[in-house]
Amino acid sequence: MAGGLLLGVAAAALLGAALPAHNPATGFDDPPPDKIVIKVATVNGSGCPAGTAAVAVSADNTAFTVTYSDYLAQAGGNSDPTAARKNCQLSLLVHVPAGFTYAIASADYRGFAALQTGARATQRASYYFQGSPSTEYRSHPYAGPYDDNWQATDETDWAQLVYAPCGVQRNFNINTELRVTAGTDPRKVSYMTMDSTDGDINTVDHLAWKECPEK
Repeated sequence: MAGGLLLGVAAAALLGAALPAHNPATGFDDPPPDKIVIKVATVNGSGCPAGTAAVAVSADNTAFTVTYSDYLAQAGGNSDPTAARKNCQLSLLVHVPAGFTYAIASADYRGFAALQTGARATQRASYYFQGSPSTEYRSHPYAGPYDDNWQATDETDWAQLVYAPCGVQRNFNINTELRVTAGTDPRKVSYMTMDSTDGDINTVDHLAWKECPEK
């Protein structure tokens, strides 16, 4: 599975495949004792109709899970042309304990795809803080025939992590997208969904912490 990273300027977030075994010298070994608070500001998109997305924070404050219950792209057969692309723009209000800031250290996606011969599908994501002047995208392509679970991870190095500005409240935006094209036999349906064992999709983002400099 191909990896990727999200690059940007000071207000951007960078992603990694998993928290590495060592922390950078400027990082914070353990999450701060106070809890972070994450609330959904807005959810917009064809892949996340009202009431179908939720956010949960892990007990150790190092990750949060975005759960969707209606996120499916399909093409072929009698599929509506608009069903070939689904997206979800999730804007989060992230409160962090005083004196700390954070970066997104990883993003993992999983789901299921049933692609006919000749069909293609793409999972794409971007992450950025409110006010960031630019965003880069990373994509994970799949080709039919394919009938199995899938998992994708974006990654970067610790040295490339960019943290949220200290002392500034910025909404954190997650924009995901699924695309599917029909196969060589357009009468047959191909589809892609993000899905966990309980039927919902889970996007797990791990947080890296560091202490803000004293004023």
